Amino acid sequence: MPESIEGEGVPLGELSTEAAVADPEPEMASDPLPERGDGILAGRLGLWARLLVWIWRGAVAMLVFLMLSSLLLVGILRWVDPPASAFMLRHAYNVWRLDQHPPYYQHVWIPWERIPASMRLAAIAGEDQRFPDHLGFDLIEIRHAVTDYVQGGRLRGASTISQQTVKNLFLWPGSGWWRKLVETWFTLAVESLWPKERILEVYLNIAQFSPSTYGIEATSRRYFHHSATELTPEESALLIGVLPAPGIYQLDRPSERLRWRADWILDQSRRLGGKRYLNRL
Repeated sequence: MPESIEGEGVPLGELSTEAAVADPEPEMASDPLPERGDGILAGRLGLWARLLVWIWRGAVAMLVFLMLSSLLLVGILRWVDPPASAFMLRHAYNVWRLDQHPPYYQHVWIPWERIPASMRLAAIAGEDQRFPDHLGFDLIEIRHAVTDYVQGGRLRGASTISQQTVKNLFLWPGSGWWRKLVETWFTLAVESLWPKERILEVYLNIAQFSPSTYGIEATSRRYFHHSATELTPEESALLIGVLPAPGIYQLDRPSERLRWRADWILDQSRRLGGKRYLNRL
């Protein structure tokens, strides 16, 4: 007879079997571990995502800094006469590379009050007749230029005096979407922070009138042998006439084409209403 537990009358063999059935040994539950390669890939993706976020934030911060700096520069130049333009500095650098001696170009500043009315009017008549009214961009002239090009004509420029001032003062020659984008921003800044008189004053002082002469004062002294304050309407028209191609037209030997342009500018000046038109600035 099998032995039994005292007081219970249950055989030992049966007790052992029932206990084993009733209380089986628990098994360790385990989830499948992720593969090592998946963890490394996820970590790299997270690193790249953080890096892209930092690059984006840095680019935005740099853009904001450049925009604020450009606004500060434009604001300062409303009252401070620029000693040189980007085009002048580029010209000086190119001449310096050729081992030539200074002065690398001729430039003399003349304030707005001393610029004769005939010179102001000639600039508007010959370069930008909607200058007093637009906000930096002549949308009508742009539309005409695009229409002419679509109809088979040549692609001509439609830049305003404001755009040309920005290009000469801050930018570099050439084209491309990046330069046009910067030009657009600076043009909006100049139109917002400068009065029209200041824009025209800076333009007439930094525009290139010959390969090495900038501004109406230095040009008048060199080619007409007197100050710009003494410019006649005919001389003013000749000066503005060379602006599309200062490297081709010659003030000391005006071509028939240049004389025709000067006559056209004089005619347009009269059609605009003469000096009274300047009251719109």
